[in-house]
Amino acid sequence: MQTRTVDVAIIGSGSAGLYALGQVRRARKSFVLINGGETGTTCARVGCMPSKAMIQVADDFHRRGHFGKYGISGREHLRLDPAEALEHVQGLRDLFVERVLSHSTDKLGDEFIEDYARFIEPTLLEVGGQRIRAARIIIATGSRPLVPAPWQAFGEHILTSDDIFEQETLPASMGVIGLGTIGLELGQSLQRFGIAVTGFDQLDTVGGLQDPEVARSAIEILGKEFPLHLGQPANLAKDGDRLKITAGEHSVTVDKVLCTIGRVPNVQGLGLENLGIELDVHGLPPVNPNTMQIADLPVFMAGDVNGQRMLLHEAGDEGRIAGYNATRDEIAAFRRKTPLYINFCDPNICIVGARWNELDHDSTAVGETRFAPVGRAIIMGSNKGLLRVYGDRHSGRILGAEMIGPKGENLAHLLCWCIEQQLTVGQLLRMPFYHPVIEEALQAALYDLYGKVEASNSGGPIELERLPGSP
Repeated sequence: MQTRTVDVAIIGSGSAGLYALGQVRRARKSFVLINGGETGTTCARVGCMPSKAMIQVADDFHRRGHFGKYGISGREHLRLDPAEALEHVQGLRDLFVERVLSHSTDKLGDEFIEDYARFIEPTLLEVGGQRIRAARIIIATGSRPLVPAPWQAFGEHILTSDDIFEQETLPASMGVIGLGTIGLELGQSLQRFGIAVTGFDQLDTVGGLQDPEVARSAIEILGKEFPLHLGQPANLAKDGDRLKITAGEHSVTVDKVLCTIGRVPNVQGLGLENLGIELDVHGLPPVNPNTMQIADLPVFMAGDVNGQRMLLHEAGDEGRIAGYNATRDEIAAFRRKTPLYINFCDPNICIVGARWNELDHDSTAVGETRFAPVGRAIIMGSNKGLLRVYGDRHSGRILGAEMIGPKGENLAHLLCWCIEQQLTVGQLLRMPFYHPVIEEALQAALYDLYGKVEASNSGGPIELERLPGSP
């Protein structure tokens, strides 16, 4: 069998793999990019972008409910055609995928191998009838939706985020099992498309929320749009040509089920057992989150496949780290950025910085505000939700936040940048706040927090900064 030698082999042409490729090219190293299965990133093909396209259609149609208040007549005559809406979503999806490919793999010659790779040893791969000897190897094979083995027997009655966007039309009723980011976003969109949706999750929370007050608010708000059954595992059974979902005392019969209970790393067939190190119960090797190196091997693992931070911007950072280290003699460790999670359901659910369960509650103060009295939110007809900000009680430094509220994606970014800069609540309150804007909700939460930290004992109006030399 022919053996080809390169400096770096990258397995996977998704986001992490492409960001790694950018570093490898910058270092002028020889490489091969290997990809088995579908091309195009998870984000462009089945993730962030098509889901946001569906959410936009659903939200725009849902806004008709406000027209009566505005004196706009005729809303009762508006109709949404699910087939046309899906065609629009698919068209945008294809555009996003085409853009990814045209700027990446389409421009590669024999450096791009479309086949599945398998480790023979830590620096030797077998792929497409040849062997690749690489000084360094980067694994960036991504993830796939988890569907329990017994449920796979229900065939086309089970949908995942990988095939929901391939549907030509939608059924009259659906169950959504798993109410994390994907389940909430798609479940609410399907409900707004006119599908009768019922949601299930074995956890007592939704959207990954840990703060009990924010979780309670989210469940109350979203539960008014479609039923949410929490705290019990869901079981499926055939009911004629439909499926019956049972969770505790609750049951419903639906046409199809959207399974969004999680994603699992794509490591099947990679031959990771040939790396010569111990794998965990999920078949994954130990990965340093600051170097992306597997143990002390010349092998790196970046993106969803390592199961650490399964988000596009994190995959990008991990790809950069892996690509940098794969082209250097010495391994460098990099500080990871402040965690940021945004769920684009309506209102947005956002999580920033330190998680509720990670906080030392004896040394943490919490500032909060509800969106009900916020002027901009009232005008938008979206004054629902709760924002909670966490700060160090002694220093006043902002530690994290959880929220459900309008334009949460914007508030979350502001908070994330402030946490990244290690700013205090006092420093944030000295920033300008315009009126009327949704950021006034953040300002109110910060005022509440400021009164609970020791740093609030400084003299003078907190909103103003004294000039040097002023008494």
